[in-house]
Amino acid sequence: MRIVMLEPLGVSEEKIMSLAKSFIERGHEFYYCEKKIENEEEKIEKAKHADVLIIANSPLSGKVIRSCPNLKMISVAFTGVDHVDHAACKEKGIIVCNAQGYCTDAVAELVFGLILSVLRNIVPCHMRTKQGGTKDGLIGNELRGKTVGIVGTGAIGRRVAEIAKVFNCKLLGFDICKNQQAIDIGIEYTSLEKLFAESDIITLHTPLTEETMHLVNKQRIDLMKPTAVLINASRGPVVDSTALAQALNEERIAGAGIDVFEMEPPVPLDHPLLNAKNVVLTPHVAFATKESILRRAEITFNNILAWEKGKPENVKI
Repeated sequence: MRIVMLEPLGVSEEKIMSLAKSFIERGHEFYYCEKKIENEEEKIEKAKHADVLIIANSPLSGKVIRSCPNLKMISVAFTGVDHVDHAACKEKGIIVCNAQGYCTDAVAELVFGLILSVLRNIVPCHMRTKQGGTKDGLIGNELRGKTVGIVGTGAIGRRVAEIAKVFNCKLLGFDICKNQQAIDIGIEYTSLEKLFAESDIITLHTPLTEETMHLVNKQRIDLMKPTAVLINASRGPVVDSTALAQALNEERIAGAGIDVFEMEPPVPLDHPLLNAKNVVLTPHVAFATKESILRRAEITFNNILAWEKGKPENVKI
């Protein structure tokens, strides 16, 4: 079996080789990737004889997948798999597994970093202080007692709910399937429209699918309170960025915290959110902690081992 990495996983080569050791000792071939491969032809050249591919969030097109006649499994060191061509995988019977759960705490913690940054004007306060100014005009709001609407009540959404409870927040939730663990935490399931209308903070934790593309559009933003805040640490295209920027600039909502965009950073300088009012932006960093990056590497190799044993885990396609 030939296992090929197509991009680095953010941990040392020493750590990667220690995770690959058991495969190598059993006679499998393992090919380490030192730097990200941007050119599709280079990807094909490296991947073409692979039985297993390892990627993180680099796009894997149908062209690359179909150029690998031996390919049977793709282990994605990421939660989302929307950057992998699903049709090509299904056509060739390739199993795709993700690193489920590796960044649950990391993402949930950044969500609250964004919430508190927006509510307490932390970025403007930082700039004002550096300029020798005062708090005038920068009085913020408390999180305690607010209504937090959670769109997507999977593992990350539930972790966000657990933290919000510490702030004595009321919890509203929306998902296509109700989750008993979410109910036990205290999430009250409701319609998407009611969640947008009644929440003080709306935080998104859905995968990107045809159904969730622009889930947050002008119509739903118009339902929000003028004092409400939107947080997106899920997938960029879940939000219509133009509609959100317009609402922020017209002060129809109070603010937003955005970690994800329609593209991977760097974000084009003419992106509508880059110059919007009352928004805190981060460059798709929610998942990225030293602890989570190590965890995802371990899960990625464990997925290959489980598949090899005939008991695949974290199967997404």
